[in-house]
Formats: sequence, C-alpha cells, structure tokens
Amino acid sequence: MEPGPRRRACRPLVSVFLRDPGSGRVYRRGKLIGKGAFSRCYKLTDMSTSTVFALKVVPRGSGGGGADHLCPRGKVEREIALHSRLRHRNIVAFHGHFADRDHVYMVLEYCSRKSLAHVLAARRTLTEPEVRYYLRGLVSGLRYLHQRRIVHRDLKLSNFFLNKNMEVKIGDLGLAARVGPGGRCHRVLCGTPNFLAPEVVSRDGHSCQSDIWALGCIMYLVLTGAPPFVAAPLSEMYQNIRASRYPEPAHLSPAARCLIARLLAPDPAERPSLEQLLQDDFFTQGFTPDRLPPHSCHSPPIFAIPRPLGRLFRKVGRLLLTQGRPPCPVTPTEASGPGEDSPHPDSMDWGGEASPSERGSPRLEVPVHLLSQGTLRSDVAGPEGSPRQEVDAAIRKLTLCLDPGPPATQAPRGEQRPPLWAPKWVDHSSKYGFGYQLSDGGSGVLFWDGTHMALRPPGGRICYVPARGKLETYAPRDVPGPLGAKLAVLRLLACSGRRQRRREEGHLPPPAGPGPCLLRFLASERALLLLFSDGTVQVSCRGDQTQLVLSGADEELLLTVWDRGQPGASYPLGVLRTQGCAPDARQRLHHALRMLQSI
Repeated sequence: MEPGPRRRACRPLVSVFLRDPGSGRVYRRGKLIGKGAFSRCYKLTDMSTSTVFALKVVPRGSGGGGADHLCPRGKVEREIALHSRLRHRNIVAFHGHFADRDHVYMVLEYCSRKSLAHVLAARRTLTEPEVRYYLRGLVSGLRYLHQRRIVHRDLKLSNFFLNKNMEVKIGDLGLAARVGPGGRCHRVLCGTPNFLAPEVVSRDGHSCQSDIWALGCIMYLVLTGAPPFVAAPLSEMYQNIRASRYPEPAHLSPAARCLIARLLAPDPAERPSLEQLLQDDFFTQGFTPDRLPPHSCHSPPIFAIPRPLGRLFRKVGRLLLTQGRPPCPVTPTEASGPGEDSPHPDSMDWGGEASPSERGSPRLEVPVHLLSQGTLRSDVAGPEGSPRQEVDAAIRKLTLCLDPGPPATQAPRGEQRPPLWAPKWVDHSSKYGFGYQLSDGGSGVLFWDGTHMALRPPGGRICYVPARGKLETYAPRDVPGPLGAKLAVLRLLACSGRRQRRREEGHLPPPAGPGPCLLRFLASERALLLLFSDGTVQVSCRGDQTQLVLSGADEELLLTVWDRGQPGASYPLGVLRTQGCAPDARQRLHHALRMLQSI
C-alpha cells in the first residue's frame, strides 16, 4: 500500500456535525479555510442561530495532525488558557472549546477577508497609508498582550486576520507564552525563522522587544514584497539577523526606512516601545485612513477625502490665497509663508558653488537633504522617455545656465517673455498629493499614489494619467465614479485659481492640447523644484519670493526670474553666455542642481 493513502487513512476525520457537550450547541463543519503546523481551520456554522465561526481543530493522541505533525503535550491546554481570557477588538475572539476522543476544538471569530498573507499574495506590495492602518491595529492588539505579560512569539502575515470590516486581528496564539520576572520566556528557538529577533537566534529567549522586531520584518515585507532576511542558507540568515544586515529599501520614503531601521535594531533596548512607535514620523507625518475598502485585498485603494470636506477645503484655500506669502516647503505636509524665524534670503547658506579660482579643482558636494518628493508613475513622455531621462534633461538645462559666460556682478537686462509656470502650489503629499496652478489658468494634482489629474481651460476638460496606462481625457460630467474624490480636490484648486488669476499680471494665450503634467517635485529646506512633462524646470526659493523657471530646450533655453515680487525678466541662453548669470540666481540654480543630483 502506498505511503500517501496510509497517512490519510490514519488521520482522524473531523465530523460534519459536531456537538459541544457543555453548551449542547450543534455545529456544522464547513470548508477548510486554513492549515497550520499542528492544526486545521474550518468554517463553522451554529445550527440554531446560523452564526458563522472559525473552528480550529487540533488532533490529540497519536495519529497525525492537521498538517501531519503531532502537537506537543500541553500545547493546546496552554493556548486555551491564554486565549480564552483575552477580549480585544484586534485579537481574534475566543468563543469556546470542547473535545472528543480524537480532537480538541476551539470555536473562534470568523474573519471573512482571510489573512494579510492572502492580501500580499494578491497585491505583492502595499502602500504606506495601508501599512500605517494595519500597523495601528496590530500595535493596539500587541499592546493589550504585552500589558498582560504575554508575548506572541510567532507574529507573521498568516497570523493577521481581516474581518468583513477590514479590521485586522492577531490570531494563532499557539506559541504565545507569559514572560517571567526578568521579562523573558523560556530560552527556546521557536517561531518563523525569517522573523526571529537576534536575541532569539542567540537563544537568550523571547521578550516583548522580540515581537517589536517581528513588526519591523513585517513592515519591510509588506512595503517591498520580500522579507528583510531570507532563509537560504539558514546559518547565513541567522548571521544577517544578528548584525541586522538587510537590503536597503531605497525606494521607500525616508520616514519608512528610518522606522524599519529603528524596529530592526540588533540591541533590544534600542528598539522603540509600542507607544514610541506610533509617535514616529512615519505615523505623525503621513496619512492614515480610518478604514480600508474590501477591494484593497486585491487592488490598491483610492482614498476618499476625509469628512468634513469643508475643513480641508478651507485649509487648502487659505494656503493658496494668502497674500504676500511665497510658496515655501517648510514641512513635508503643506506650503506656508516664511514666518518670523525664517532666515533672510541674503543670509541663507545655499551651499554656494565654487569660486572662479576653485572651479578647476575637484570639489566634494554635500548631498541635499530632501524633506519630501513625489513622482508620476506613468510615462507620459512616451516609450522613448523615462523618469530618469527627464531628470537628466533637467540637469543639462541647469548646467547650460551655470556654465556659460563670466560671473555677472548684477543681473543682465531681461526681456518680457513670460513662460508657462506654476505661480501657486500646495504640498499635501503625505496625505493626498501635490497641487499646483498654472499661469495659463490650468491646475493639476500629482497624487501620493503616483497618478495625475489636471483641469485644462477653456471648457474644463479633465485629463487623468493613471499609475499604469495612457492619458485619459473626460468631460467633467463623464469622470468615472472612482475618480470622484480626486476630482473634488482638483476642482477646489481650480476654483481658488480663478479668483487668484484676477490679481496675476500678464496673460498667456488659451492653451491647446492636454498641457503639461507634473512629473516630479522635490522639496528641501531651501527650495522647491518642479519638473514638468514639457521640460519646464521651476525653482521656488524659501525665505523670499524668488522664482526661477527654465523653459525651452538647447539653444532655445530661456531663464525667467521673478525676484522678490518684481515683474519677471527672461534671459535667453545667448544673453547668459555673453553677460553671465546674476549671483543670486546662480546660487539658487546651483542648489537646484544639487537637489536633482541627490535623487
């Protein structure tokens, strides 16, 4: 007889109908919904009330388990003793238990959206707002456990369950244990190898800080699609865990990378507490949704604007319409004026460029620290372009302005040739996106998810660039329902822009075509840099009202400068070659060049 069928014959069968001798309730066992090392989980229905539960079945005696493993003696009893006393919205609820000759049965809360492991399998990676949402729930549940001196010891995606309301629940407390007086459990090596903390690998025992390490591994996994430590071979992985040596996720936001590094500190004492974790910049400077839609289990969500809309609209409107306040990237979340403590522009250290005598010698540039940045995911430049090529083209333009001609002692005589630029903008990139208004009457928003929506006059056509795909154009009444929240933000910007343009000097002819879209924005402590799809580069300086716009290409390059609220003056490349660039403008262009070179 073949070995496979013999094992199936030896495995005790779980009856379709089960009776709890203590309560007298009769249940109907449904389909298999999960499988662990020592157990199987089924859908369960109470025959008298039709209430749906999850049934965890653990074999007793010798006969193999739900996953062909024999459950260690006393493990089930310890799990029941711990889990039955827990009551928390982020812990899978324990409704009861009973047993027969072959099995022990635990009646648990049914989570219809399965687990985060299923979500990641369908999505590959999650967005940072989603990760904040899930981590808040997990931290809440984990704090409840730790306050009761319980460590989970097996935190992983397959043990995080989602109910119909997309609330995350910590489950499977089969390895959970109480910590001793010293704050540690028995010095045993248990859990999932990829998520073991350095002290566990070194057999110093589990502690609450070991669970916090696991949260760091989980955060890394859901944001990148791969665990920070890979078990191939196991001994090498354990060495990497002890040294906290993992691939740097350069594509993540600085706040996300910083929090991961804090959670994965080799020394348990250096890891943040659960309370400190929620005070990290990753949470305080980023948008966290109140809830997630069910479709986020298989596709990225598009977040609606939180209610009340009026409060947000008034806030954005004030930022756009405040008089005498230059656009200024003080924080990653919003634009504001210079304020009383802002440095005067003439005293500000712009990182200066080399003096004429130094230009021939090599110089080490200090990278510019970027407060925030955003990039359009889709390639609107066509198959020949790429985000990196657009950045390289902008670097070439800045270099053309900086290279030619002798250093000027004052600004050369300019022309009145106003280009298309963004006189107003607002940075809500950590929550919604980056909004701007163009000098031709158009407006646009580069959303946090890498999509772009613009309103183009005349007629108010809506141009939308999805994360993947080509430009889509709609009449305002034909915009699809899922884009309604984004359209609301765009309309707010457009309405504010119409009022503001009555006070703007100069007018451009009515635009033709879809107009430019914002490909990338970079914000440093000193300046904001905008890169548009038509090749325009805009530099807005902090501390004054200086704006610099580079438009055109190659020999048609035009530098336009608005200096401290004065009318704009344009300088063709030929003028810059013969007369040079004004010192103030040259310093600001050099800083913009360093910003682009920092990405």
